[in-house]
Amino acid sequence: MKLAMVAGDVTLVLDDTGTILDAAFDPKEFPAFAGWIGSNWIETVTDESRPKIMEMLAAARRGEVQHWRQVNHPSRDGEVPIRYAVLSINGGAHRIAFGRDLREAGKLQQRLLQVQQSLERDYLRMRQLEARYRMLFERSTEAVMIIEAATLRIREANPAAHTLVGARAGSLAGKKLPSVLDKSSHDALQGLVGAALVSDTVSPTRIQLARGARDVMASVTGFTQDRGQFLLVRLVAASDRPLALPLPVLELVDQMPDAFVVADANLEIVTANAAFVELLQAASIDQLRGRHLSESIGRPGIDLDLIEGQIDQHGAARNVSTVLRVGHDIEGEPIELSAVRTGGDDPYYAFVIRPIGRRLRDLPPGSQELPRSVEQLTELVGRMSLKDIVRESTDLIERLCIEAALSYTSDNRASAAEILGLSRQSLYSKLHRYGLGNLAGDND
Repeated sequence: MKLAMVAGDVTLVLDDTGTILDAAFDPKEFPAFAGWIGSNWIETVTDESRPKIMEMLAAARRGEVQHWRQVNHPSRDGEVPIRYAVLSINGGAHRIAFGRDLREAGKLQQRLLQVQQSLERDYLRMRQLEARYRMLFERSTEAVMIIEAATLRIREANPAAHTLVGARAGSLAGKKLPSVLDKSSHDALQGLVGAALVSDTVSPTRIQLARGARDVMASVTGFTQDRGQFLLVRLVAASDRPLALPLPVLELVDQMPDAFVVADANLEIVTANAAFVELLQAASIDQLRGRHLSESIGRPGIDLDLIEGQIDQHGAARNVSTVLRVGHDIEGEPIELSAVRTGGDDPYYAFVIRPIGRRLRDLPPGSQELPRSVEQLTELVGRMSLKDIVRESTDLIERLCIEAALSYTSDNRASAAEILGLSRQSLYSKLHRYGLGNLAGDND
């Protein structure tokens, strides 16, 4: 019995007819096997396993070498798979069936099957994605190349790239990218590659091809694959039309002391000069490109809307006082800006920004002081009734708000009335009441 327990998980001693004379198994592992002694072995298995039992018993009578056969025993928790081998003993009078539990192996096989199916699904998905990528890569009208970052060797190039550089179809793979460029563009290429490896947003650079001395705009994006660094290079033929601004004007705008920034129709930064980059304490314009102006200029939902309103009404916004916020600064630095907008369905905005904090600090004291204050109103207690003091306080606050609105809009009364929520006629009436403007000379 000890030998039988070591030999298999389930051991059965059978007579010539297949009746179980003795059984050895762990009752904790096989609770459904209790009470088998005295039963026929064939009665303990499922219907589809009975032919296997009969074949094993017949082979044991003939003294043939047994092979392991799997049979299933019914139980409350489902079928229990056991793999048996039958041996004859005592001159063929008895037989011993050694059984091995296949439940753990079945679970492993099931998990293996699930993993294999998952891998096959992933492989099929990757093949589909690769097919789509290959189709887009080959049929794209934009010249695209995959470059090894370390050696600048061309790994792949689509037909549009071969056409653009004037090379035979399929001849670019294996060549180095500088070999298809003019020598004068090698330094620009090295700078573009270095920037692409450390930044996600790099401005396109004009380079010149070796064949035909043709100018193209090169955009480079770095990525990692198979533990190596690669570059996705896109080449677009540079427009033959002259630039909207001559190069000297572009250089002067970049060197001007006042900040200059261009934004698209959504007020997202497109480009800016060095003064604006320095004003926002950024490393380069690439760090600011795509950022919304409301993140840095004015109070959200107020100032930029006011500026757009002035541009709609007058064609430009001149000397608007607002603030510039850097980082997490809530109050911001006082600035003065002017803005214009191009026409068309997809306009661009241009802003000239000038810090005025120092100018405000240099103003002579008392030039902006009001004739009355809250302290003066509190001194009226005891000399006037509360009703009269409240009326005086209301007039003071109203005058302060009107003066602040006029200062904020650079004395633009139409804009001041809009932000105060007043009609223009009502604002004029209050200006006349407080002596803040000459209605006869007003040309709004």
